[in-house]
Amino acid sequence: MIGVCAEQRFHSDDFAAQAHQALLNIVAVLQAGGAKHEHIVRMTCYVTNKREYLAALTAIGASFRELIGHYAIAMTAVQVSALIEDRAKVEIAVTAVVAG
Repeated sequence: MIGVCAEQRFHSDDFAAQAHQALLNIVAVLQAGGAKHEHIVRMTCYVTNKREYLAALTAIGASFRELIGHYAIAMTAVQVSALIEDRAKVEIAVTAVVAG
């Protein structure tokens, strides 16, 4: 997920705001699939600028706690040279497991 709204538009070029929107998108997709945030077992953040990511960590952490709520998952952050969407600063991929 990247930081675009449901209409596929960016509302901000701020790193933390894009990360917050990406997390909102993840929660929405989980809900649509009958899953919840506690089903997330792995998260990978692809960032275009490590320094921007580190500077926004406090705000990203607050968004994470608000929307996901815990840190009991495997998490990785990787700096990449670019993402497919030119305005995207962060892309967050998650794996969720729902036992059924």
